[in-house]
Amino acid sequence: MRIGTWSFSNPVFVAPMAGVTDRPYRKLCKALGAGYAVSEMAASNPRLWDSVKTSRRLNHEGEVDPIAVQIAGSDPDMMAEAAVFNIGKGARIIDINMGCPVKKVCNVASGSALLRDEPRVIAILQSVVRACKPLDVPVTLKTRTGWDQHSRNALRIGQLAQDIGIAALILHGRTRCDLYQGEAEYDTIRDVKQALEIPVIANGDIDSPEKAKFVLDYTGADAIMVGRAAQGRPWIFREISHYLSTGAHLPPPTYGELRNCLLDHLDDHYRFYGEYTGVRSARKHIGWYLADMPGAQDFLPSINKIDSTQDQASAIARWFDLHAPDEPITAKALP
Repeated sequence: MRIGTWSFSNPVFVAPMAGVTDRPYRKLCKALGAGYAVSEMAASNPRLWDSVKTSRRLNHEGEVDPIAVQIAGSDPDMMAEAAVFNIGKGARIIDINMGCPVKKVCNVASGSALLRDEPRVIAILQSVVRACKPLDVPVTLKTRTGWDQHSRNALRIGQLAQDIGIAALILHGRTRCDLYQGEAEYDTIRDVKQALEIPVIANGDIDSPEKAKFVLDYTGADAIMVGRAAQGRPWIFREISHYLSTGAHLPPPTYGELRNCLLDHLDDHYRFYGEYTGVRSARKHIGWYLADMPGAQDFLPSINKIDSTQDQASAIARWFDLHAPDEPITAKALP
């Protein structure tokens, strides 16, 4: 599949996740088989662009193209300005967020709250596409099936987006009111794919190679996007990609491979965030990696008490020393 002039090595993509898909995480996922990764959402309000948080989200040094940046907001002119600003910072694909369900985003008429205001959806899409077209940068849209079970309008939004010039649609199989509860449904994604000519990327509850193949086959989608299932399990991208191309499973990672993966991730994470923020923001990643590992439940609480990146990494290395490096991680122990 293609987005604009960009093609991808495989149809297994990383979903944008606030507080998760930072530059170190995106680089790791790409190295472990992801065909494409989108940044966590960047604010469209220019007053926030100089903040430390936003500056980090705009840092793409060493990242493999195409660099994709997701922008969020409700003002069409601001969104267009944010798109051009991010292109100047290295973005080669702009993604518009109309799928985030969290209250602080929806309360400012942004994210999936926009699904209740189709005229504003049209205005935002037109404004951003118009701003990006002279720069030859494609624009994608990530959205949900609708606001609630009684107002699914993804098909209409998709048709509007295609007519306006959106290059691809990423569709999460839940409404805004579903949040992340229950099971994602794929009928709507299938209906949207059948109606559109632009690529459609399926998102929601894809947590295994078998589920990825099922979703692709059932919906006819051009690619799938993995989000929460990759937290602490970034090798899921190579597992899915391998299964889709061969029908066979890769062997599970060994404790030695997991040790190297986690410590390399943390090293890049620490250098990206610095000492104070790095050691604290790493805790959630460590918890995800080790949550279901035998014996980790007694170890993980101590991680939250460590305030030094060096001590944190050393503690993890010592924990892995308790396991033979060539011992495979059992399926039961995998996150």
